[in-house]
Amino acid sequence: MSRAAADTGRPAEPAGYVPPPSRLRTNWVGLCTIVRKEITRVTRIWIQTVVPPAITMTLYFLIFGALIGRRIGEMEGMPFIVYIAPGLVMMAVITNSFSNVVSSFFGAKLQLYLEEMLVAPLAAATIVLGYMIGGIFRGLCVGALVTVVALFFTQPSVEHPLITIAVVVLTAAVFSLGGLINGVFARKFDDVSIIPTFVLTPLTYLGGVFFSISMLPPFWQHVALFNPVLYMVNAFRYGVLGVSDIPIATAFALIVAFLAGLFCWAVWLLTRGTGIRS
Repeated sequence: MSRAAADTGRPAEPAGYVPPPSRLRTNWVGLCTIVRKEITRVTRIWIQTVVPPAITMTLYFLIFGALIGRRIGEMEGMPFIVYIAPGLVMMAVITNSFSNVVSSFFGAKLQLYLEEMLVAPLAAATIVLGYMIGGIFRGLCVGALVTVVALFFTQPSVEHPLITIAVVVLTAAVFSLGGLINGVFARKFDDVSIIPTFVLTPLTYLGGVFFSISMLPPFWQHVALFNPVLYMVNAFRYGVLGVSDIPIATAFALIVAFLAGLFCWAVWLLTRGTGIRS
């Protein structure tokens, strides 16, 4: 027995013994693995994940911007197509970050390899963070492509670059977490499309993408303030164009609050095994 082993009262380790990796390293390797899997999934089927949203947004620019926008004229002192451009970019980011995570997470449940991650020595927060980063990646890819499309119709100048980047990343993170929570509760394929169809789409269309809430009657202006998408769209529009219907500090506070709340909820659901063990 070695002197150190005698001092501690523990038997000496056998020759060639390799200590197990630390919990921090285990979670880091797990996080990198999940992120790599999610990014590979998006890039491998890019013809389905990235191109269709860009085509859809091109049609929005053609119909609402180039055709209808000419009749509308100006909004908030700028051409209508310039005003809606940030909203269309944000709409693409929201829908794609959400749909990426809900489809990927539900697929993991369906193919039963989510259970393997849950029994592995990984923290629930690591799994949530990995899927969230994957959703952010797809949201930003689609948002960047839609921005390129927008440059063919208008040349908006970015007034506040740091605010623009922060808002788009935080918003993609919020809706990635929303997609994961939707995937937790989904039991069949139909459940995956319920929230995007009946909740996400109405909130997005009524979230100030195509109009300023100053155009609404006073009562509906107050009702619109309960729509969280309104704050995200206006914060992004402020970053790009410098105009907003919402105070930027209020918008940031709400986005961060949603991010923290949804992250904690998602971790709690995975820890309890909701939708997986039942």
